Amino acid sequence: MANLNREEPRILGPIPGPLAAAWLERDLRVMSPSYTRTYPLVVRRARGAMIEDMDGNLFLDFTAGIAVTNAGHSHPKVVAAIRKQAGRLIHMSGTDFYYTPQVQLAERLAAIVPGPEPKRVFFTNSGAEAIEAALKLARRHTGRNRALAFINAFHGRTYGAMSLSGSKPLQRRGFSPLVPEIHHARYGDLDSVRALLKTICPPEELAAIFVEPIQGEGGYVVPPPDFLPGLRKLCDEHKVLLVFDEVQSGFGRTGKMFAEEHWGLAGDIICLAKGIANGLPLGAIVARASVMDWPSGSHASTFGGNPVACAAALASLDLIEQKYRANAVRRGDQMRKGLLAMADRYPFIHDVRGLGLMIGVEIRGTDGEPDPHLRDTIIELAFRRGLLLLPCGPSTIRFCPPLCLTGRQVEIGLGLVDAAMAAALAGMQAAREEREQAVARGGV
Repeated sequence: MANLNREEPRILGPIPGPLAAAWLERDLRVMSPSYTRTYPLVVRRARGAMIEDMDGNLFLDFTAGIAVTNAGHSHPKVVAAIRKQAGRLIHMSGTDFYYTPQVQLAERLAAIVPGPEPKRVFFTNSGAEAIEAALKLARRHTGRNRALAFINAFHGRTYGAMSLSGSKPLQRRGFSPLVPEIHHARYGDLDSVRALLKTICPPEELAAIFVEPIQGEGGYVVPPPDFLPGLRKLCDEHKVLLVFDEVQSGFGRTGKMFAEEHWGLAGDIICLAKGIANGLPLGAIVARASVMDWPSGSHASTFGGNPVACAAALASLDLIEQKYRANAVRRGDQMRKGLLAMADRYPFIHDVRGLGLMIGVEIRGTDGEPDPHLRDTIIELAFRRGLLLLPCGPSTIRFCPPLCLTGRQVEIGLGLVDAAMAAALAGMQAAREEREQAVARGGV
C-alpha cells in the first residue's frame, strides 16, 4: 500500500488500473445513471489531503469530497471520536429521545453561529434536507408563502431545494411541477431583487430570501461588497427572513467559520452540512430562537443528529477552530497568488476568485465565452498527473482542498495545474495548426 503521509502524488501506470477497472464495471451494472462521475477514480484509502486508488496510485486531493472533509480525510482525532461513540451508542433517534452528543453539538453551533440572539438547532442528514427544513420553518413562522432565490444558485436536489436552485436545466428537466411561489433574481444584483418585489413578488407575501454568501456550484462566485448587506437591509425593511446557505462555504472553508462573517452579517436561519462532520452524513439549520417556533411534531428526522455523526462533528469543530481555519487563510493566499501568476501565461484563464480555500478559476475560449470543454480537459489532464479537481459553474475549476493542506502540497498542486494547463494550451495550438494546414491543403 502507498504511504499516505507523503505529499507528492505517485502514478504507477495507466488509469484506471486493472483493479479499478473491475470495480467500474461492477458499478456500471448496478448504480443509478444519475450519478455524475468526473473521472475514473476508485478510492481505496485516504488520509489528510492524499488519496490512494485501488491500484496503488496516489493522488493529491483538491476536492475534499466536494468541500466535506475540511479537517482532512480520516483525521486521527475524528476517527477516535467516531470509534469511541460507536462503542457506546450508534443510534437512538433524537426525534423521540435524548442523548448527550446531540445536545453538546447543538450548544456548540448555537454559540458559534453569528448573531446576538439565542439560537435553536434542528439536525438533518444533508444540505438539501437543511434547505427543506429552512423553507418549511420560514413559511410557518411568517405565515407567508413565497420565497426568493437566485439564478445560478444550487441548494440541493430534493423538491424544495431543487425549486430554489437555479443552476442547470438538467437538474429540473422532467421533474415538474416544482414547488410553487419561488422566484429567482440575479445573484449580486440588488436592483434585480427590488424589481421582483415591485412586480411579481409582493414583499408582504415573501417569507424568506435564500442566498449562498459565495455561490458554490454556480461557479465559486463572490458577490459585490454591497450585495449581502443590501439583502439584509431589504429583509429587515419588509420583515422577510434572510436564510444563508452555508452548506459549502461553512466551517472554516473561507477562512472564517462562516462566510457571512466576511460581511459582518448574521442570517435569521443558517443552513449547514458538508464540512460539519468531516465526512459523516449530518446537516443542520440554526435559527434565531424567536424564529424556530414550530410546535412539537411539525418537523422531525429519524437519523438527523445521529450520535456518531455528532461526535465526529465535535471533534472536527475543535480541529477547525484551533488550527485549520487559520491555515485556510494562509494556504488560500498562497494558492490564489500561484493561480494569478498562471493567468499571465494562459490566455484562457478569465478570472481567479474566492476566499480562503474556496477558489474558482474561470476558463474561457478565444472568443471570450465560457469553455466547459477546455475546463474539463484541464481537469482530466490534472487527474492523469495525480491531482484531483472538480468543475463548477459554466466553465470554472473549483479548488476546495482539505483545510489541513500544507504549503508544500500547495506548491505541488500548483505545479500539476500548471503542467495540465500547458498541455491543454499545447493541444489547442496543435489543433489550430492542423486546421490551418487542412485549409491550406484544400486551397482555401
